[in-house]
Amino acid sequence: LLSIFFILGMIKPRKPKDFYSYEVKDAKGRIQSLEKYRGKASLVVNVASHSERTEENYRFLQDLHRELGTSHFNVLAFPCGQFGDTERGDSRDIEAFAKATYSITFPFFSKIKIMGTEAEGFQPWDSVQKLPKWNFWKFLVNPEGKVVRFWRTNESMENVRQEVTALVREIIIKKRMEL
Repeated sequence: LLSIFFILGMIKPRKPKDFYSYEVKDAKGRIQSLEKYRGKASLVVNVASHSERTEENYRFLQDLHRELGTSHFNVLAFPCGQFGDTERGDSRDIEAFAKATYSITFPFFSKIKIMGTEAEGFQPWDSVQKLPKWNFWKFLVNPEGKVVRFWRTNESMENVRQEVTALVREIIIKKRMEL
């Protein structure tokens, strides 16, 4: 009995991983650590190339990415083809399409599965317990890697802009105070 308590004392519960502690594949299939985005706000989006909302979302996301810059903010695109077969092709083709058609400059990652037994091990939406039900759900991740807000496909992009901008402003103010 004493040895069981000793062993249990040595086992430490695993701290849940935050968003930035994961490694994922980029659109070219290379392993990338999300750690390089720590300290910034990230808008994580499950994207699709052939959705009725593709154009408005890609244009909005690119504008936001351009306006807020990459010093304190990033849009991170994760293609997903599980909703209405709206994301065909492989990850390289998807990224090339978005760049050629919408002049996208934010990072694209490998095509993911959100639902079912093939769902990816990393799921930024787990912490808010909201599984995307369609394309272009947006998850705002704070500098510490915690999802602090999410928006469904049909929610106002102006609300997204205001809340993302507010978080970026907080990050900038905090960094200035630390100087």
